[in-house]
Amino acid sequence: MDHDDALSGLDPEQLQVAEAVSGPVCVLAGAGTGKTRAITHRIAHAVRTGVVEPQSVLAVTFTTRAAGELRQRLRELGAPGVQARTFHAAALRQLTYFWPRVIGGDTPSVIESKLPLLAEACRVLRRTPERTELRDIASEIEWAKVTQLGPDDYQAGAAKSGRTPPLPAAEMARVYETYERLRRERHLVDFETILELTAAVMTEHAEVAAQIRGQYRYFVVDEYQDVNPLQKLLLDTWLGGRDDLCVVGDPNQTIYSFTGATPRYLTGFAVEHPGAAVVRLVRDYRSTPQVVGLANKVLAAARTPHRLELVAQRADGPPPAFVEYDDEQAEAAGTARVVRDLIAKGVPSREIAVLFRVNAQSENYEQALAKLGIPYLVRGADRFFERPEVRQAVVLLRGAARADDGDALAPTVHHILSGIGLTPEPPAGGVARERWGSLKALADLAEDLAAEGAGLRAYVAELERRAAEQHVPPVEGVTLASLHAAKGLEWDAVFIVGLTEGMLPIVYAETTDQLEEERRLLYVGVTRARAHLTLSWALARAPGGGRRRRPSRFLTGLTSRAPRAPRAESAPVRERRQVAVPMHCRVCAKTLVAAQEQKLGRCAGCPAEFDERLLEDLKNWRTAVAKEAKIPPYVVFTDVTLQAIAERAPTTETDLLSITGIGRVKLDRYGDAVLAICRDREAS
Repeated sequence: MDHDDALSGLDPEQLQVAEAVSGPVCVLAGAGTGKTRAITHRIAHAVRTGVVEPQSVLAVTFTTRAAGELRQRLRELGAPGVQARTFHAAALRQLTYFWPRVIGGDTPSVIESKLPLLAEACRVLRRTPERTELRDIASEIEWAKVTQLGPDDYQAGAAKSGRTPPLPAAEMARVYETYERLRRERHLVDFETILELTAAVMTEHAEVAAQIRGQYRYFVVDEYQDVNPLQKLLLDTWLGGRDDLCVVGDPNQTIYSFTGATPRYLTGFAVEHPGAAVVRLVRDYRSTPQVVGLANKVLAAARTPHRLELVAQRADGPPPAFVEYDDEQAEAAGTARVVRDLIAKGVPSREIAVLFRVNAQSENYEQALAKLGIPYLVRGADRFFERPEVRQAVVLLRGAARADDGDALAPTVHHILSGIGLTPEPPAGGVARERWGSLKALADLAEDLAAEGAGLRAYVAELERRAAEQHVPPVEGVTLASLHAAKGLEWDAVFIVGLTEGMLPIVYAETTDQLEEERRLLYVGVTRARAHLTLSWALARAPGGGRRRRPSRFLTGLTSRAPRAPRAESAPVRERRQVAVPMHCRVCAKTLVAAQEQKLGRCAGCPAEFDERLLEDLKNWRTAVAKEAKIPPYVVFTDVTLQAIAERAPTTETDLLSITGIGRVKLDRYGDAVLAICRDREAS
């Protein structure tokens, strides 16, 4: 490969990136604009022209798969040897290498999950949280650590940031402190601590810093809009005042602010690095003009000075569809029918995705697709290479490779996989269909590699490489995924479902910043589609339910059939009445003053009859909803509100609205489910 090969096939802006071989460089890259192509050609060009040695390059990504893709492309461009790793993988490698020299003793063990240690910390503090609450606590500790707040600083920092912690702030700080103490006593590190310790070791040991900085002098960071303060600290420590840095990102795809990520490092790059080259990639090669036009409209109302307006490069395609359904079941069934029609017209099922705001929305679509015999896979349910059937297959294939005597690859793999469930035709559905799909993906990969002349040993080596990089072979089936999980992926056809107020934007998005992030989430969903795009919503939760839901405010201006703009919530009549007329206990008639007593409608000490099973059913329902929405349970309803519901056992919307603290938004979001639970208990 000569020097020009690293510059061939690039558009003018991508070429500008590739030729800017010295930093600082900031690439603002819109969705589908070929950012990976631009930065890999830049690295290859720098290596081929002798600007940098490949082993001196550190390309940082946010996922193992992205790192693997980067390395693969660089190998193809004639630049092997470049280090492409996640922040955590790069830091752990350095920490493990230098630990014996500068600290001594065994290196600490890495904990994959905080939950077991957190459960122990809670037991020490005499708490017994549910698993959902433990996950919320773990997420809050992760946020605190990446924003560099210790247990002593947590309360003030959380209050300043407007956080709503899963526990009272003082108690949250105690759990955080206990978790950290147990972690240190057990000689353990979590992912955040790996970054902290690596930066600390470099800061405190000049010889370590000198060696690392001598090794790496050329840095590239992908998805820079998702960098958090702790990652930025480590990056600055690696750089050590140098500015040979290229960052790539899209401020319009910032959807992880709740984890501590911030786009300000990307948008403020030119201020931090005066004289930096700033290149904008806006030519969209992924989507049709119709999809690109809709994506630009989604952002047209966004409150941001950093909007990237995409310019479509593909030929025309079908216009996006907007569909309103009576209820969620009808929406799922209608979506499944359109999916079936697309497959009949030749769109592979693996090139179709149904995207939603929270994972709880998946169930209806699983049922609707299964009913029509359409294969599907739920993204995020488990990792492909950790599935039992895949692990079993890899063990068998690895054993066969050791005894390989040159047999043809594809027939050998088919023979091995047929022994554990691969059949010529897929099973009807369910778990068996998903297992078959996994084995079929392994068989298809074998056929692809066989066509390239590979043997069994090369095939097994490729499987092991893909497992390490989480590079999953294509699995036949419609993808069901949350909008967050869809980031970085693309399909020929995308259905974005459940676009109602309270779902997108989600009910607990209240501030301007939170609402803007919800808008960006829709933008991410729209830009996943190459050609076919459908946006839909349902006016009721269940068949026969009240058609009270309003289409998402973000749909305004996108379709000629503009949905009603959300009305400002007015104070419920009962709240205005409370100002003028005191509330009295329904048991003893005493005037109620405390907010919790007013919500219950009785004094805290007055007896009240209620169905304990109903309260238990309500709590179980709340736990499930909170788990799927990844929010603290009290955001759905507080314990006091559930107690009030159990005591009054409402069976109509009017009854439910009469409970203090339940307004129109909560009614629209949760009313049907709560009333169904109450009616079921009454019937039993």
